[in-house]
Amino acid sequence: MQPFMRHRRLRANETIRQLVREHHVHIEDLIYPLFVVEGEDVKAEVPSMPGVYHYSLDRLQEELEEVKALGISSLLLFGVPVEKDEHGSQADHDHGIVQKAIRYIKQAYPSFYVIADTCLCQYTSHGHCGIVENGEVLNDPSLSRLSATAVAQAEAGADMIAPSNMMDGFVYAIRRGLDEAGYEHIPILSYAVKYASNYYGPFRDAAHSTPQFGDRRTYQMDPANAREAMREAASDVSEGADMLIVKPGLAYLDVIYRVRERFDLPVVAYNVSGEYSMIKAAALNGWIDEKAVVMETMTAFKRAGADLIITYHAKEIARWLRQG
Repeated sequence: MQPFMRHRRLRANETIRQLVREHHVHIEDLIYPLFVVEGEDVKAEVPSMPGVYHYSLDRLQEELEEVKALGISSLLLFGVPVEKDEHGSQADHDHGIVQKAIRYIKQAYPSFYVIADTCLCQYTSHGHCGIVENGEVLNDPSLSRLSATAVAQAEAGADMIAPSNMMDGFVYAIRRGLDEAGYEHIPILSYAVKYASNYYGPFRDAAHSTPQFGDRRTYQMDPANAREAMREAASDVSEGADMLIVKPGLAYLDVIYRVRERFDLPVVAYNVSGEYSMIKAAALNGWIDEKAVVMETMTAFKRAGADLIITYHAKEIARWLRQG
């Protein structure tokens, strides 16, 4: 008779468990989002995201010093301007807040790899990710604005452009704009699969980007669809994307897995604001072990196939990893 399998032999103690562990989270896997704002002497905690702050440029140094000391090398920049208008004019302005932040970081901390989020929602008075006319978000007119924004960010010194707007053809338009402006060497980290998710609430609090009417379901994806995600990702690959984001991450591990299986580009999981805030809230109430749950979540992203992870937990994870 065939004896039953003794799987527990490889779980007997921590040493053997570490030896046979299939997936690992490294500091190099982490991309840390930063929110920069206009003004002076601003370090303001986002109410719905404990531990996440708005920084004015004169207060950014203290955060960057800490991030650098922890060994995190990649940043994703979001800007929160004071002035907003119908066309998001500050998005591609020479003195737009993201452009100023990029120039500051690249001058003061050239070793940081700076990724610029490229969208219009933070800059428009209506809060949508494109040009609006008669209550409709227009696709093609939005592309030129997005391309101009990407070029402005590249001119400021961004190492990578991360367009998050979900307009049809946005990767093509931005790739063409960058190439024509002489930035053919700048890669595109595409928000290739971005769902119209309810997990974004705290981010909209942080970015001041809540739509003033309607929602974003005409351009962000229906959470019920997985096959559609493959079409979206395939389009971005054909248009010139260098890396692919799946957003949100935790509720869409199956989609991360599908994208990983289908495409050979680097895949990035976005551990979004709602996922972060739920863990923080539970931890602050003493309901969970924060470190254990965060690391289990990060491991899940890696197990699903993510090469990199955008996460607001990045500093904490780096501390835990360095502590061993």
